[in-house]
Amino acid sequence: MSDALRLEDVSVDYTVGGKARTVLKGLSLSIAPGEAYGLVGESGCGKSTAALAAVRYLARNGKVSAGRILIDGRDLMGLSASDLRGLRSRTVAMVYQDPGRALNPSLKIARQMTEVFEVAEGLRGQAAEARALEMLARVQIANPARVMGAYPHELSGGMQQRVVIAMALSINPKLLILDEPTTGLDATVEAEILDLIVALRRDYATAILMISHSLSVIAHVCDRVGVLYAGELVEEGPAAEIFAQARHPYTVALLRCLPERGRLKSQGPLETIPGFLPAPGAIQDGCVYAPRCPIARDRCRAERPPLYDLGGRVSRCHYWEAAPAIPRQTVAFAAARPVSQVLPVLKVRDLSKTYTVDGKAFQASRDISLDLWAGETLGLVGESGSGKSTLAKLLLGLAAPDAGSTIEMEGEALPPRAKTRSRAQLKALQMVFQNPGLALNRSHSVRRLIDRAMRLTGALPARREEKLAVLAHEVRLTGPQLDEKPRRLSGGLKQRVGIARAFASEPQIVVCDEPTSALDVSVQAAILNLLVDLQAKQQVSYIFISHDLGVVNYLADRVAVLFLGRVLETGPTRAVFAAPHHPYTEALVSASPAISREGVARIRLHGEIPSAAAPPPGCVFNTRCPRKIGPICETEAPPARDAGAGHVIACHIPVAELAILQSSSSGAA
Repeated sequence: MSDALRLEDVSVDYTVGGKARTVLKGLSLSIAPGEAYGLVGESGCGKSTAALAAVRYLARNGKVSAGRILIDGRDLMGLSASDLRGLRSRTVAMVYQDPGRALNPSLKIARQMTEVFEVAEGLRGQAAEARALEMLARVQIANPARVMGAYPHELSGGMQQRVVIAMALSINPKLLILDEPTTGLDATVEAEILDLIVALRRDYATAILMISHSLSVIAHVCDRVGVLYAGELVEEGPAAEIFAQARHPYTVALLRCLPERGRLKSQGPLETIPGFLPAPGAIQDGCVYAPRCPIARDRCRAERPPLYDLGGRVSRCHYWEAAPAIPRQTVAFAAARPVSQVLPVLKVRDLSKTYTVDGKAFQASRDISLDLWAGETLGLVGESGSGKSTLAKLLLGLAAPDAGSTIEMEGEALPPRAKTRSRAQLKALQMVFQNPGLALNRSHSVRRLIDRAMRLTGALPARREEKLAVLAHEVRLTGPQLDEKPRRLSGGLKQRVGIARAFASEPQIVVCDEPTSALDVSVQAAILNLLVDLQAKQQVSYIFISHDLGVVNYLADRVAVLFLGRVLETGPTRAVFAAPHHPYTEALVSASPAISREGVARIRLHGEIPSAAAPPPGCVFNTRCPRKIGPICETEAPPARDAGAGHVIACHIPVAELAILQSSSSGAA
């Protein structure tokens, strides 16, 4: 039987400025029918290029310069344009990172689904609609008819991704390529999508090529893993073996960048990978990883290592035996100062926000009360639509809260709108955005972007220049990088610029909205270390919004769990993420991805998140709660139960009973 996909010494060049730059170098891999293969590595390593080359879907300035590509035994390099279109429509399917872009916003799902069957099977009318409904049901969409009648923007991100996967599987492909299919999704939705992929692979015996910067996602889905660095395959083997005992220094370094389960910032900085990827097309002697490798020797810099056969796995390292024991690489934190408990730097009471859409009112936030202390990090977690970003907008004055809501900074009431706040109040409250590429003005240099933010302090130009030099050093930006424009910087460097801009006005509070969600694990570790270091030096407070509970666990001192604009649980991080906790928090924690899930029982939430325009009566979580105890959950709002040490749980189940229930579930795992 032919491999579903086979790459033989494939190289890919991009022509930039009239020069050919090799971005993929001699890549060889194979995927058997029904097998799942994962490609991992930092951004710019060539993962997506490999996937696009596999279906000859490169940009116009790209070409396969060497090697062979075979899908189901057919050599793609010899296919005509017509044959290639036929193969793409019947043999191979691809699911992209952003389902919103993959779906046509002007067409209902029904039209987009039926079109697949019109092209692939020649079906029309009711026959095509019946097949579309069948496929939507197979990807576990509870109400396929409703989804068929909806436009893409009327569906959640997780639902959009299910639709895209249904469309991809409608042709019963022999090869399914998944390019970052869960990046940006909530933990519960991500877990559901990954479970779906595993189940569909089992049912359809479809081969899978999965690309992801999330090592835990790859560990959950894939049988074998290939690690790419600067366009070269540096390690390959069974996923369980690679993640348990990597044999290349780069793979070892990537795994060490992940926050270990339960690790806190007080236990020290995360490991990072010093240096940067070589520029695309750069030519260098020896091992491509040598400039960043802590065990590199003269031989590594002079002699390119082959892929050493280690028995069922390979490693492109001359000294692969030493890889597991490479020196740990961390930065030193400034000494952390104790959190001030004299007066909250931010005090929120009964914060609510009501929007009106199509004549219907819905509450995006309801009766939220929180305190934030100087030098503290408060984590906000919850699924999309839980009200995290709405809360951030209210604090920043980008939206006005309802009457009766109060926001105080150091005991002084904050005006509801940013435009009515004083210069001192504006500079005291800053934000780091999720996508720095969209948040930074592409036409300005980094130096100018930071300097403009510094003007809020009222400092003279000479003083601003001094402060900029100090701040650039703290966020590890070089002089040449300050003179660049954002478009010429990597994602990690752009986020450093975003952080520098937020700190330029010497803020007391910084709201961080998913600042690491789209970053590689190595860049994520460096950004988290930077945030901790700056907090220790400047006693700044963070409100940290994230769907990555591992990151929140590491960075946050306290956590608030939101659902439908309500706070269901709040307290010290360790207390909130350990039993007893709210059943919703329990489900979030159980869905959080990890390399090893041994001893963790997965709790699945059924049904969709209720609409904020018509929230369920009683406890807003009762329609999805796996621990619902009866009619009281449907009729009465739950009391706020004190679990001790500032830990509060809004649930009808007494804290002691929750502890027993959740400890028995953990034991059953």
